[in-house]
Amino acid sequence: MIDLYYWTTPNGHKISLFLEETGLPYTLYPVNIGRGEQFKPEFLKIAPNNRIPAIVDHEPADGGAPLSLFESGAILLYLAEKTGQFLPQELRDRQETLQWLFWQMGGLGPMAGQNHHFSQFAAQKIPYAIKRYVDETARLYGVLDRRLADRAFVAGNQYSIADMAIYPWIASYKKQSQKLEDFPHLHRWFISIHNRPATERAYALVERVNPA
Repeated sequence: MIDLYYWTTPNGHKISLFLEETGLPYTLYPVNIGRGEQFKPEFLKIAPNNRIPAIVDHEPADGGAPLSLFESGAILLYLAEKTGQFLPQELRDRQETLQWLFWQMGGLGPMAGQNHHFSQFAAQKIPYAIKRYVDETARLYGVLDRRLADRAFVAGNQYSIADMAIYPWIASYKKQSQKLEDFPHLHRWFISIHNRPATERAYALVERVNPA
């Protein structure tokens, strides 16, 4: 059994996508970041960086004590290795998947996150900052669009943890001042993941956990 500490953010959706795809049993523990619940001492024991998502695996492969993890990319990699799903075993395919997972962690997520902050949440609207991050988000969308021109998914023809990491950040494209119609290959990819039953189940958690 997996305990998932979750809120309805792009990083939170990554892990619910994986769990719904695999059917791995999990218990959901909402962490309302708007109320500061990520700073509670009991959560910090699991996620010392006070960020969601985090997990506790009560049945780790080594048979030892429950194992806790924070950082969404590390969690995806752990769960993929635990289940043997959504991460190829063949050397080259595996590295393709991992490099695009890290591309999201190091590029798309931080840049789109700054886009969200300066355009949606900052008390003072700073045109330079807004333009900088909107433009950088568009550049990254272009990188992804070109990547998807000749393959079904980011790492090839199989859905993987790289797609699961990237999709939730693209799902917020309107908040990022982007138009998917400007990126036809990305748009096709987005629709294909949006229509997966597991994606629908993962995003249905929003109404249950954070309908506002």
